[in-house]
Amino acid sequence: MAETIAFIGLGNMGGPMAANLVKGGHCVTGFDLSAEACAKAKEAGASIVGSVIEAVNGADIVITMLPAGKHVLSVWNEILPSIKVGALVIDCSTIDVESARKAHDLASAQNRQLASLDAPVSGGVGGAAAGTLTFMCGGSGEAFARAEPILNLMGKRIVHCGDNGAGQAAKICNNMILGISMIGVAEAFVLAEKLGLSHQALFDVASTASGQCWSLTTYCPVPGPVPTSPANNGYKPGFAAALMLKDLKLAQDAANASGATTPLGAEAAQLYSLFANAGHASEDFSGIINFLRGEGKGAN
Repeated sequence: MAETIAFIGLGNMGGPMAANLVKGGHCVTGFDLSAEACAKAKEAGASIVGSVIEAVNGADIVITMLPAGKHVLSVWNEILPSIKVGALVIDCSTIDVESARKAHDLASAQNRQLASLDAPVSGGVGGAAAGTLTFMCGGSGEAFARAEPILNLMGKRIVHCGDNGAGQAAKICNNMILGISMIGVAEAFVLAEKLGLSHQALFDVASTASGQCWSLTTYCPVPGPVPTSPANNGYKPGFAAALMLKDLKLAQDAANASGATTPLGAEAAQLYSLFANAGHASEDFSGIINFLRGEGKGAN
């Protein structure tokens, strides 16, 4: 059954996600501060309105895709009183766990039977366009069951991770693994170069041995072995280094707040901070291999 969906945040990720909901037969009303983003979403079949309040008017489901926790809380504070009774509110942003839990609290405080879900995504811009994202969801079982058919239009794997905030917790843990593993793979290729070992030889061994990981086999940081990796396209993102740094900082904030010991996560955050501050924030995060080679300004 077609539902009316409001989509707030139509950027590089949100725009393609909204387009896939349109393809799925739903009526999508969108809003974004960027005129360019709105134009692209309109071309994809979404109706564009002039405010977040207009977007959520009459919507059965409201989806937000915003830069940070403060933006999510600000928008939810504004729209929740205007959302119809019994609506489902889904936040697909990557934000801190505390803000995610506060957003759930805001929804429940309305006393209007609103269901809420934190559902950050993994898979990048390519996954958003292809509808192959992974959604990591936090919230009640009832909210998840209601959201799952909608999320399936935008992703290929939908996981209920637990209660409020669990989706964000899973996302930052996953991306801490990703940031650490990419540095490890990049360091191995830099060492191989110094030892006279070809990129292909290292790939052929490590991709089928104990060094195998996603950062190597799907997102290899050197040109050649994996033709679809950003390394073959001048390290154009993909997943920008600035976004990796954001997620690593969120992981460190969570680690500090919870008392978890994450020394490699802390080191990865420091290296990506140096990489981004040296002028590479808009490059794909796999481009850190060039920084490790000493090619980036300020590299060791």
